[in-house]
Amino acid sequence: MHLLVPYYEHPADRPAEWDALIAAAPRLYGVVLNPASGPGAAPDREFAAVAARLRAARVRVLGYADTDYGRRPHADVVRDLLRHRDWYGADGAFLDQAATDPALLGHYRRLAVAARAAGAATLVLNHGAPPHPAYLPLADLPVTFEGPWEAYAGRAPEPPGADRYAHLVYAAPADAPVAAPVRCVVPGAGAHPWGTLPHALEHRP
Repeated sequence: MHLLVPYYEHPADRPAEWDALIAAAPRLYGVVLNPASGPGAAPDREFAAVAARLRAARVRVLGYADTDYGRRPHADVVRDLLRHRDWYGADGAFLDQAATDPALLGHYRRLAVAARAAGAATLVLNHGAPPHPAYLPLADLPVTFEGPWEAYAGRAPEPPGADRYAHLVYAAPADAPVAAPVRCVVPGAGAHPWGTLPHALEHRP
């Protein structure tokens, strides 16, 4: 099992949880770094410190950037990726709210090229649903489901040719069976489900 963990809590507020996450390095595909719905307006020393610890543990640090399903300007997304690289040493990119419509493929192809040029050795596209198969070559890992456990059983099948993909499932029980080779299954629900660790790593005080 490989875990892709979007953990959106500040290290100063949840140091024990970040310690648990870093200690689980061998089980992690990568950790999404998201100080402020992106890199923020200025560097954050606490996030820089945990990013350095993750890299030292040989964990991919994926800088978060919202693409707003193709509506966010290319330059704004690239600015976020450059800030993640320069401020936090991110060696990968997590492009959130990625479109699935083939009409936007050109926009995401340009973003993928820009992400690589900004130093992203690993590119994750969070479509949240199966994308058109033409998207698959763009990313190292497409996220083809994001949503609550109650919707997971009714998910659409993976697109043809998807031999690597991830599922992000929230409001899920600890024993929830998730089929994806890369996954994150958390108990959190509501507007901020990614403020909880995966069940597999849940911190016990």
